[in-house]
Amino acid sequence: MERIVIGVTGMRCQACVKSVSAVLEALPGVEQVEVALEAGEASITYDPSLATGADFRGAIEDAGFDTH
Repeated sequence: MERIVIGVTGMRCQACVKSVSAVLEALPGVEQVEVALEAGEASITYDPSLATGADFRGAIEDAGFDTH
């Protein structure tokens, strides 16, 4: 398992946090997701043989948020 932290902009409330969490948790290989509104970041623990950082960024952006 590996862990990656991705900056997320555009989150303004807990509903945004839930949206980001849900799209990340739906991806294959994801073991744990923690999304912090104030910090503007998502921490993901995942199996690198099943998912990549690009997968996570794409899912977040498809949900309507920006990554950095």
